[in-house]
Amino acid sequence: MQYSTIVIGDELLIGQVTDTNSGWIARHLSPLGWEAKSVKVIADDADEIFRAIDEAFAVTDVVLMTGGLGPTKDDITKATLCRYFGGEMVLNEDVKRNVEAQFERRGIPMNRLTASQAMVPSSCRVIQNDVGTAPIMWFERDGKVLVSMPGVPHETQIMMERSVIPQLVKHFHSDLDIEYRTFVVVDYAESALAEKLETYEQQLPAYIHLAYLPNQGVIRLRLTGAHHDPQVIAANMEQQSKKLHKILGKSIIADGDKPLAMIVGERLRELGLTISTAESCTGGNVAHVITEIAGSSDYFMGSVVSYSNDVKERVLGVDKTTLDTCGAVSQSVVEQMACGVSNLCRTQCAVATSGVAGPGGGTPDKPVGTVWMAAKVGDIVVSQCHHLPGDRKQIIARATNQVLIMLLKLILK
Repeated sequence: MQYSTIVIGDELLIGQVTDTNSGWIARHLSPLGWEAKSVKVIADDADEIFRAIDEAFAVTDVVLMTGGLGPTKDDITKATLCRYFGGEMVLNEDVKRNVEAQFERRGIPMNRLTASQAMVPSSCRVIQNDVGTAPIMWFERDGKVLVSMPGVPHETQIMMERSVIPQLVKHFHSDLDIEYRTFVVVDYAESALAEKLETYEQQLPAYIHLAYLPNQGVIRLRLTGAHHDPQVIAANMEQQSKKLHKILGKSIIADGDKPLAMIVGERLRELGLTISTAESCTGGNVAHVITEIAGSSDYFMGSVVSYSNDVKERVLGVDKTTLDTCGAVSQSVVEQMACGVSNLCRTQCAVATSGVAGPGGGTPDKPVGTVWMAAKVGDIVVSQCHHLPGDRKQIIARATNQVLIMLLKLILK
């Protein structure tokens, strides 16, 4: 099944906000055998919306639309869809009760504009938004479907998983049995991994596809298989999964689409280990991604964001002479940071980072992107220097992933 995505919002076109919805939708529909035919970002303009829907319906039977559903006057999507599909704007009592309940829970008074969220086109079927006030609207015409969803990413993502995807799959039923497997891979750049797996890919059955999903030093490989016989696809997916493990070995650090911090957390919990972090250039991001995982209090004890040399020395116990002679971005300092936070928080494991995230601050011998990082497990401390590409945000994200990979490999030795 092919579909089109339309993303609405002036703020997207001027770069004030980045579209993340279309990518998320593609990642979650692709394993089900749904193929994105097109993605179009358009302004909050009725004519643009009309034109985009016509173009999308000309090539696909499904259009997924996000944005333009807020209570302000520039959010015109509902009224425009009412004109496109016919009918009139009517009060939906279920939506009204949902909006009132959500505002009551938040302790915020509901004004006239917010109450207008309960007005929807009579030509749509409403899917209740459990996490927001803007209703999700399902339109049908001549066997084609358009689903209009909020632009707020977490609302779209939660409701896609809970309601929209299951209803789409049920509506456009297929006799194909679809199975997918995901593998989290480290140690390879995307091009190097593709070269390593070139023969493997060439030998895949026609009904199994391998996709590469790189993200800041980590690559997710996803096998997707679709066949009319569920036994055939199950057997072949198992066979191909084993082949991948044999080819890549320990570079596959997990089966399943899991965040890196979750993989690390699972291993720590299994082994009864605790962790702390000492961060300079990553500014607490390592601690942030660890604590994003529910249940991380089982193994995460605390963090020190030691941005200044004074804090590195006074709190973490880094030797002043080492700081003066080697500089903060150095092997000796980052190893002492890891040991210091481990002692301070009384953890068996620790990671530390110190580097130049940019855009300024680089020198000829330590240019922007230079990051020293260390991982400690028990009495063993390992350290590495990485020269990471990208802007400040990307360098911090890559450093975060790399130091977690270091720790994971040390744990698994």
